[in-house]
Amino acid sequence: MKAVILSAGQGKRLLPLTADRPKCLLPLAGKSVLGWQLEVLAANGVELVTVVTGYGAGLVDDEIGKEYVKRLGLRVETLYNREFATSDNLVSCWRARSLMEGDFLLINGDTIFEKKALERLLAGAREPVTVTISRKSAYDADDMKVRLDGERLVRIGKDLALDEVDGESIGMILFRDRGGDWFRRSLGKALENEAARRRWYLSVIDEMASEDRVWTCSVAGLDWQEIDFPEDLERAEKLVQAGRLGL
Repeated sequence: MKAVILSAGQGKRLLPLTADRPKCLLPLAGKSVLGWQLEVLAANGVELVTVVTGYGAGLVDDEIGKEYVKRLGLRVETLYNREFATSDNLVSCWRARSLMEGDFLLINGDTIFEKKALERLLAGAREPVTVTISRKSAYDADDMKVRLDGERLVRIGKDLALDEVDGESIGMILFRDRGGDWFRRSLGKALENEAARRRWYLSVIDEMASEDRVWTCSVAGLDWQEIDFPEDLERAEKLVQAGRLGL
């Protein structure tokens, strides 16, 4: 199994914490956000990780060269997105399109999640595209919300009407079999329009769900945390310090 981690952004909503580093390198209990992601991936048998970089790319290269990363037994590489300052993560995905063959994980670089969440996804997902979701009692404008038909994804986006929401994406997708090729072709089609360079890659997943079956895997009840604001970083710190990642 291989993984692609999208870590090209600075994380401006976390300033001044990200003034001198990308948010994937923010510290959590002695390691970086990226470091904890790599720990969970290694614990689940992932062998190759490609980190798509942009802002502070050299610092990410330094991080994956550290001894604690080498001890994980992972092969970790970086892939530079030179358009990171003028585009969104759809372009980062397109930059990594040559890696989208066979089974692979696509993970947002600002999300930590416990070992069991990835275990559940890998064990249960057999469809070409499976979006990992969770659930809570209320959602806000910043949540990447989902609407479902059973376990099938119907819509995904931040602008879904709240009375239509069945959960939220945690920022981790598993592609199997033809899924990677389908995603790669859908990205290329989207980029025929120049405006797509400012779109999230999940807008392409939303379009794919309207064309064919995209599945979901719920990890409700398991721990994860997206890190967009300083208070998110504080919650992530507490999860890690409490040993809630299961490592």
